[in-house]
Amino acid sequence: MSLSLTIDLNDQDLAHFTAALKAAHKAAEHKSADEIIAAAAGLLEGAQKVKTPDFIRERLVRLDDMIAMVRDEGWHLEDEDKQHVLSALVYFADPKDVIPDHVEVLGFLDDAIMIELCVRELKHELDAYDDFCDYREREASKRGIDPATVGRADWLESRRDELVERMHARRSRDGGGEFGMGYGSSSGYGKASYSRAWRPSLFKFR
Repeated sequence: MSLSLTIDLNDQDLAHFTAALKAAHKAAEHKSADEIIAAAAGLLEGAQKVKTPDFIRERLVRLDDMIAMVRDEGWHLEDEDKQHVLSALVYFADPKDVIPDHVEVLGFLDDAIMIELCVRELKHELDAYDDFCDYREREASKRGIDPATVGRADWLESRRDELVERMHARRSRDGGGEFGMGYGSSSGYGKASYSRAWRPSLFKFR
């Protein structure tokens, strides 16, 4: 037997998460990019040691993708774009989140909600990165290469540049949310059915 729940967040609820994110920014203001990434990766590793509902697990996969975006040598985000992603990851670097992670079943619920909000904030970044990973895996397969060994390659750079340009254009068109919680409709990334091409992953699928 399974139970489906729908969570609706009103403006007041979103303001609560905005305040939590601002507090996380303040707590992490002296942390380096590497420390923020490592802390977010640590949350992922901790989540894999406990049983989590599918709702949470599916969103943790997308946190994994955000971490991969800033670590992926082939994608090599420029500083401004990397900072945009780090501004989302900083919440997961604060151990004093809304619901303590050690709480059974629900410990990562607030993290899952924040991931969903970050996914919407980073929709164009994730769209571009997903397309990049699909292209890399497809082209590497044609060349008989393991995509994990590609790194930066001439045949990959032109497609990467096209996708980054598209990402910038779409972000400029829609305006950056900058975590004001002025999000549009759901990106759909919470669903488990999206294509997951090769990328440097921390998340172990079970």
